[in-house]
Formats: sequence, structure tokens, C-alpha cells
Amino acid sequence: MPDGPDGPDAAALFPLRTAGLTYAVRGRRLIDGIDLTLEQGPRTVVMGPNGAGKSLLLRLLHGLLTPSAGEVRWGGALPTEAVRRRQALVFQRPVLLRRTVGANLRFVLRLRRCPRTEQAQRLDRVLALAGLTDLVDRPARALSSGEQQRLALARALILEPEVLLLDEPTASLDPAAVGEIEALIEAAQGRATKIVLVTHDVGQARRLADEVIFLHRGRLVEHTPAAEFFTQPRSIQAQAYLDGRLVL
Repeated sequence: MPDGPDGPDAAALFPLRTAGLTYAVRGRRLIDGIDLTLEQGPRTVVMGPNGAGKSLLLRLLHGLLTPSAGEVRWGGALPTEAVRRRQALVFQRPVLLRRTVGANLRFVLRLRRCPRTEQAQRLDRVLALAGLTDLVDRPARALSSGEQQRLALARALILEPEVLLLDEPTASLDPAAVGEIEALIEAAQGRATKIVLVTHDVGQARRLADEVIFLHRGRLVEHTPAAEFFTQPRSIQAQAYLDGRLVL
């Protein structure tokens, strides 16, 4: 298959560009005219107060929602099914099959028609990466919350996505489980996977972000390197957010 927006070259998905990206419900703009460019390498963290549009932005980028206006382009291509198959989206609350850990992972490999000769190798590799090897035969829904989220991440990573979109994957987890998920995210990036992470946890953003997108009322307020964002935010909204004050 030739390189291109739907070909095997990972760089072909980038830059990701949005132009005038808008999503409205009953006339209310929940995402309001966002112009954004993302490159392949940096870990991108999306922040903002509740209702800012963070999760909606992720779904629009992945193509799960259709914009009311504007567009999303991955390396020039619209987020078609072929483009989405090169990505993975992990939600805050994982949806797991009523099967074992191993069966959850094998299911997605079969769904994507992964060659049988590769399946066992991929399974062993991702189980070890996620620290789930000893739990392979345990029912997925009997796992702890942290283990379930690690399984959700493992299920995404077993497909070897070029882009991993994460929607608050550590919300409501205890500190130990948060640390395990963050280690898995770092391991994913080490495999040349682009990370786009939505989080409300400022500490987590400081640990993981290379660049920060800050949204407020559906608008892109800042898109800056993390070091700059956390020391010298450009907007009063971002400064208020980092100070723990009400963002007006």
C-alpha cells in the first residue's frame, strides 16, 4: 500500500489540522470555531474547566462526531474509517466484554483481522507492558478499577495505533493506579504513538504534557509548550484555572 493519508506511513497522519471546527446543539456552540495544528511528536494535554468542550474535541478529532461547521484533517485526510483505524480512543469508563482479560484482547485482534501468526506475540507483549500477565484468565469485570483501565489501554495498544486519544483515563482512580496508567502512557509514547490526553488533573498534566491546549467555553484559549503554560499562562482564564479559582 502506498504512503499517504490512508497508507502505512505514520507521519502521513500529521500535521493534524482543524479549521473553524464547530459543534452546536440546539443552536448552542459547544465547540466554537477552533483552529488547531498538532504535530506527531509532542504529548498533547487538553485542559479546561468542566463544560469547556474537552471530551467533545477529542470525539470530533477521532470522527465520532460530525462537526456542525469547519473540518478536521489528518495529514490532509478527513477522519474516515480508514483514518480512525490507525487511532485508538480510550474513555474514562472502560466498556469491557463479559469475558476474560485475554479474550477481551484477542477479540479486537480478530476484529481487525490480525494474522494468527502475530496474535500470540502481540498478546504476550501487551500483557507484559500493562502488567496483566498474571490476570490473563480472570474475568475482565472482576478486575479493580485500575486494572480495568489498564486493560482498556492494553486493548487499544494491542492494535499498535499511531495515535492514542485518552479521555480522562485516571479519573476516580487511587494514586497507585494513576501511576500505573501514567507509566503505560509513557510506554506508549516510547513506541512512537502520538498521545492526546484530556485531563482535569493539573499534577498529571505537569508530569505528562509537552504542550497544552486550554479550552474555555468551547474556544481555544491557549496552545503553548507545557513549560510556558505552567509558569507564564497567556490568558486570565488559564491563570485562574491553575490557581484553583473560578474560571469566568
